[in-house]
Amino acid sequence: MTNQSGIPAIIIVLLNWNGKEDTLECLASLGKINYSNYRIVIVDNGSTDGSVEAISAQYPDILLLETGENLGYAGGNNVGIRWALENQADYILLLNNDTIVAPDLLTAFMQSNVDLPKGSVLGAKIYYYDHPDELWFAGARWRNDILGFEIIGKQKKDSEQYGHIVQSDYITGCVLLAAAETFNAVGLLDEDFFLTYEETDWCYRARTKGYECFVVPNAHVWHKISRSFGGVGSPIISYFMIRNKFLWMKKHVPRMNGLRLHLKVLLDLSRQIFPQFDISNTEHPFSKRLFWAVLEWFSDFKRNLYIPLLTAKLMGYRDFYLGQLGNCPDSVRLLK
Repeated sequence: MTNQSGIPAIIIVLLNWNGKEDTLECLASLGKINYSNYRIVIVDNGSTDGSVEAISAQYPDILLLETGENLGYAGGNNVGIRWALENQADYILLLNNDTIVAPDLLTAFMQSNVDLPKGSVLGAKIYYYDHPDELWFAGARWRNDILGFEIIGKQKKDSEQYGHIVQSDYITGCVLLAAAETFNAVGLLDEDFFLTYEETDWCYRARTKGYECFVVPNAHVWHKISRSFGGVGSPIISYFMIRNKFLWMKKHVPRMNGLRLHLKVLLDLSRQIFPQFDISNTEHPFSKRLFWAVLEWFSDFKRNLYIPLLTAKLMGYRDFYLGQLGNCPDSVRLLK
C-alpha cells in the first residue's frame, strides 16, 4: 500500500529451497536497500537444511511462509505472489535467493518506471557473482535462426553500450518486478514448468495483454547462477531446460519452429547416442571394417546412455511427449 509520502509499496518475494547460506547473504544485501516502503516475504519450499531455523533466528521480523514441500520455482513463488496481492502490494519483486542486490535497486526501478508504459515488467542488469563487472543478463531477444534466445551482454564487460533502457522479449525470474495490476491481469506462474521457462512464459503472456518488458540499466544484481540445482549444466537443469523449452514453444511460437526444434534436438541427441565411426580405412576388407564398426557402435551406444547429462535430456524429451509436467521424476534427481 502506498505510504503517506506517496511511495508505492513493494513486496519482495524471496524463494528458498535448501539454500540457507545464499538466502542469508541475500537478506544481508536487502537490509541495505535505501527505498523506504518495501517488505520481504520469504517462501520456504520444504527445506531440510535448517534454513527455516537459521533464517528465523537471524531475521525474526521477516515473514516466512512454509510450503512444507518443494513446489518448484513456479509453485513456491506463486505462494508469495498470492500473499503479496492479498496484502495490498503496489509492486511485486521476484528475486532469486542466490543473489545480492545494490542498495538502490528498488529506487532505480521506481525512477525508471515513471517514463515507461503503465504496467511494464522490469528487470535488472545482472552480473556474475564471481565476476562482478561481467554481465550475465542485460535483456533477451528471440532468434528464429537459432531457435533460441540471444542474451544481450552475456559474458561481456559492462560498458556504456549497456547503459540504456532496453526492451526485452522476457525478463529473467532471477529479478523481475511488476505492478500488482499486471500480476492480476496476467495471472500466476504456470506450475507445469516447475523450474525454468516459467518466467519466460509469464512474460509472453503479459505481452499478449499489452505489457512490455524492459531492462533497467541502473538496477544492479549479482547472481550465483542456479546454485541450488548444481549449477549450469547439471542433469536436473538439463532435464527441465529441454522439456520446458518444448512446452514454452508449444504455447508461444509458430508450429513450424517447433518442428524445427524437434529436428534439431533429435539430431543433437543422435550424435551423442550414436557416435561417429569411420569405415573408410581400406587396409582391411569392407566386411571386417563394417563388423568392427557395429561392435564399436553397440559399445558406445550402451556407454553413452549412462552419461548423466544425456540421460537427463532424453528423459526431458520423453516427458514432454508424455505430458508429464510439473516436478521431475526422482530418477532425474539421482543423476550425478
